[in-house]
Amino acid sequence: MPAISIDTFFACSLMVILALSAMAGTSKMLYPYINNASNQNIPERFREISRYILLTTGTPSSWGQNPEAMLETFGLAKAEAESPYELDIDKVSRLNSENLYALSYAQIFTTLKMSDVSFQIEIKPIFEVSINLTAAFNESNETVYQFEILTEDQGVAVETNLKGYVIAENYVEATSVYASNGRTSLNVTLPNTVEGPALFVVFAKATCNSRMASFDVYTFAHNSAHPNSKGTFLRLSPLNYVLNASFVYPETVLSNAYALTFDYNSTLTQITSSNQSAAFQIPQFRESNPTVLIVTGLNVTTFFTEWVAYPQIPLQAGANLSNSLVISNVFVYTYTVTIDSGLYKCTFWLGGPKE
Repeated sequence: MPAISIDTFFACSLMVILALSAMAGTSKMLYPYINNASNQNIPERFREISRYILLTTGTPSSWGQNPEAMLETFGLAKAEAESPYELDIDKVSRLNSENLYALSYAQIFTTLKMSDVSFQIEIKPIFEVSINLTAAFNESNETVYQFEILTEDQGVAVETNLKGYVIAENYVEATSVYASNGRTSLNVTLPNTVEGPALFVVFAKATCNSRMASFDVYTFAHNSAHPNSKGTFLRLSPLNYVLNASFVYPETVLSNAYALTFDYNSTLTQITSSNQSAAFQIPQFRESNPTVLIVTGLNVTTFFTEWVAYPQIPLQAGANLSNSLVISNVFVYTYTVTIDSGLYKCTFWLGGPKE
């Protein structure tokens, strides 16, 4: 589909932010909707509940960075946020069930103190990046891989600038910046002396607004029997700008760790180590798109690559309301939110018993 409508969509997204900023009130203004189960205007009550979650920090306000803190009330806003709908990177990451410090739905439900309301929340980039391997050409000294990169929002092409990285054992290479009208072919060349599997990481920034960014990670074999599935060897959990790498197998030996963004890349500094885990300091880049964190290593003789994004998105948390339409009133609310200056799409599904 043509990309001409995307500029309008992006412009509208920014207008939504301004409009919501003007609408934003304090938690005291929203609180009556949280506790007033008898409110006859159910859609309005549910909308204000979703706004309450996004506009309040929760208690304690630093619960995102401190997994040992006792969570009293639930909210995702960043403490001392400069604008409404600015979310805390760690509170968001702790909604992802893959994170070692993830909140359970029971914890969230209890601290919201709304026994008559179920909810699901999804946070993801405003548009999607998808990587597809279309061909591979094995030559005497190297192998050329041909990839197709799509940047779309619900099937509509998004014009972007692309930046890619290739990671393999003792091998890191960045590609040039490419312009894309929504569909682009890129070639990646790897020496045959490099052991696999390999990762191809692609970042995309919308040409009309660089704060709208997205990414995808593709694992391919290259000189290995097959690529490992994510989480096979390590459970990676970013929190408070520290990456915790928990070993799935005790025979694990780590090799390298990297932080990648569109504009920056860095080798991570290891700060702790044991026979069950290791921790790395995450640099704080001045970057509006997510940071992809990669750890490589060996399990006995098997080389592996593992990755995670910070903030740890895309994610879905909460109750599954997709099959609840016949037994509940389910309403959907979508917001444009900010995490570390990047813009994301946040969608709520809220449901309650039918009268």
